[in-house]
Amino acid sequence: MNSSREGRNGRAALTHGRLAFAALILCNLFLAFGPWMVRLADVGPVAAAFWRVMLASPVLLLVGYHAQKRTVRPDRGLVVTILVGGFFFAADLAAWHAGILQTKLANATLFGNASSFLFPIYGFLLLRRWPRPIQAAALLLAAVGTALLLGSSSSLSTTHLVGDLLAMLAGLFYTFYLIAIDKARKTLAPIPVLALSTIAGTLPLLMFALLLGETVMPHNWAPLILLSLGSQLLGQGLLVYAIGHLRPLVVGLVFLTQPIVTAAIGWLVYGERLGPLEIGGAALICVAIVLIRTPARLESQHVATHLESDRRVG
Repeated sequence: MNSSREGRNGRAALTHGRLAFAALILCNLFLAFGPWMVRLADVGPVAAAFWRVMLASPVLLLVGYHAQKRTVRPDRGLVVTILVGGFFFAADLAAWHAGILQTKLANATLFGNASSFLFPIYGFLLLRRWPRPIQAAALLLAAVGTALLLGSSSSLSTTHLVGDLLAMLAGLFYTFYLIAIDKARKTLAPIPVLALSTIAGTLPLLMFALLLGETVMPHNWAPLILLSLGSQLLGQGLLVYAIGHLRPLVVGLVFLTQPIVTAAIGWLVYGERLGPLEIGGAALICVAIVLIRTPARLESQHVATHLESDRRVG
């Protein structure tokens, strides 16, 4: 009986892992279109972030309310963790969007993706162990690939210093947000977590936009609706689901698919052609993601073989 139950649990975990990885890939595809929508919006960049979360909040609140009836009721400490995570998410959006206006887009993308490396470091600290050789190799390949992908179009100078610092700060804030979500997902379902964190970021973003003197009310709603649907409802929704089933290292490295998609958008929409170095960098990032998934696949095969052996013995 115990063997049968363990077998079902093991197969369920493997299925969730595969679905979560697919969700993480889709999440980053949706999120990569966000900067394009911000560029098309006729409001300020922080105001665009406000509408991104504001438009999504009623939908998430409604769906999250019904989902919460079928899951564990959170205690006060957990709710506070999610709300703090939501504030860091708002701070991330505000800093990154403001940084885009004061530095090159490549710089903002490069420094804004600092969470791709900071979040895995958090994971290793949590496990209290050093990365295995294949994990270290994947991180190194990802770092080199990112530098090649963005290196030819990014540059460091005093002119861009403020924007670069804002983008780096955004990456740090996003790491804190991911840590809060990772803790919450150990107890709560994805939608309630996302609903609470989204609502928590709405008022701070509106205050940031007003303090910066930005135009808040739009004339063209289409980019903001697409931004809210793609980046918040679909992108963050898939991310919050995936983060409950995948290691921080996998989550962090797959984030690097966003610069690849963003570069492809720039190529197709704005004629920003990619050279051999950029294409080689994208290829290295893809290799790093394959490497980081290889141990998981081998482990899955081992578990499947073990379960089949137990079934035959039983």
